[in-house]
Amino acid sequence: METVHISAKADYGMRALLELTAVYLENPKQLVKGDAISTAQGIPVKFLEGILRQLRQSGIVASQRGAEGGYRLDRSPSEVSIADVVRALDGPLAAVRGQRPEDVDYAGPSEHLKEVWVAVRAAMRDVLEHITLADVAANDLPAPVTRLLDEPGAWQRRKP
Repeated sequence: METVHISAKADYGMRALLELTAVYLENPKQLVKGDAISTAQGIPVKFLEGILRQLRQSGIVASQRGAEGGYRLDRSPSEVSIADVVRALDGPLAAVRGQRPEDVDYAGPSEHLKEVWVAVRAAMRDVLEHITLADVAANDLPAPVTRLLDEPGAWQRRKP
């Protein structure tokens, strides 16, 4: 199995949304220019525009054109999970060779490998569906997540 991969798109999208979260908490209707988000987070502006377009199409971000235009969250930060963002930008949380884990079939000694892949997806869901933009912005991660961070070796790299 490959390493869990967080795409640049998902990482940049989360960072952009956390910029919008900070503004939302001050004034939910205030718009932020894409250039301001790009500068604040060091995200290439053209790449960011595509990300914000996808987030708008998913109902996470609202936008307004014009000189006074910009972007804002379209929902409360407490209603947007990290899973929502990853799915909006990258599709399903887990795939095996482009298929959903429950749709793969194996034979012989590999027969039960499907269960492992489904469990991996369930573990990812367990973390990503229970953390919201508001949680990250407030550094208030749910207890099950902080317990994972406190596990021995959680912060250690493993050799391939």
